[in-house]
Amino acid sequence: MTFLSPERLWLIAGVVALGTVYVVLQARRPRYTMKFTNLALLASVAPSRPGWRRHVPATLFLVAMVILVLGFARPARQERVPKERATIIMAIDTSLSMMATDVAPSRIDAAKAAAKSFADILPPQLNVGLVAFNGRATLKVPPTTDRERLKKGIDSLELGERTAIGEGIFTSLDAIEAAPADGEGRPPAHIVLMSDGETTDGRPNGLAAQAAKEAGVPVSTIAFGTDEGTIRLPGEPMAQRVAVNRPALEAIADQTGGKFYSAVTEGQLREVYENIGTQIGYTTEEREIAATFTGAGLAVLALAAALSLLWFSRLP
Repeated sequence: MTFLSPERLWLIAGVVALGTVYVVLQARRPRYTMKFTNLALLASVAPSRPGWRRHVPATLFLVAMVILVLGFARPARQERVPKERATIIMAIDTSLSMMATDVAPSRIDAAKAAAKSFADILPPQLNVGLVAFNGRATLKVPPTTDRERLKKGIDSLELGERTAIGEGIFTSLDAIEAAPADGEGRPPAHIVLMSDGETTDGRPNGLAAQAAKEAGVPVSTIAFGTDEGTIRLPGEPMAQRVAVNRPALEAIADQTGGKFYSAVTEGQLREVYENIGTQIGYTTEEREIAATFTGAGLAVLALAAALSLLWFSRLP
């Protein structure tokens, strides 16, 4: 928590001084008490002393003053606020290596489930599109706020031969360019690319990353799968290993200003998507919360007044 007008906090010194005066005056009270030798008679005619209760309203009053001073200093805190405008493209690898079962029930099924949860994390006002890429890249769902349409597109993903990560980035950039601008111009964009392999077809990763950098579109990449994943293709006598090329995906993120992530389970993939969604779907703003302190201070003052009226029939 910070204070937008910290110089006003010096007023707390006045509250401390007021409390000090109260303590001094209470310490001097016995000096002015009347001497009375008949203690038995004094007990019968003198009202009962309030004891510790007489200090409660004064203490609450001082506490309320401190709280009100804090509110007067305009306290503020960082709050996560949904972005009002942005275009996000989910680019998902649909190469045959995604049929590997090193991630239960399979890489592609886990990826679909995590991608749909990602759609739910993002603020509803943001436009989200879907690109699938294997040997070629296809725009499955143009940027839209219709999350059900997006989820249906995710469910319809089918696997194909080869992997063209670069083409996935270029198709994502085309979708961003084709998205209509609003009254404030073209909204900021971000590509979230998930792959379990390396480029075997299409334009090179570096060329696509350079295009994204020039367009000002960060590409955050997710390397998904383990190094032990294998698939058995029809007509092939032996299973072949399908390891993840993490350095290649990390290089794309570094070149474009995005972030690189790695996940080897569906749970980790969900966490990665949640992390990305928090970063690109929300912004952090400093919000003033003086009203909270003002309300708390008034509540404490009301409590002090109520106890004083209840115990001593007067206001503090």
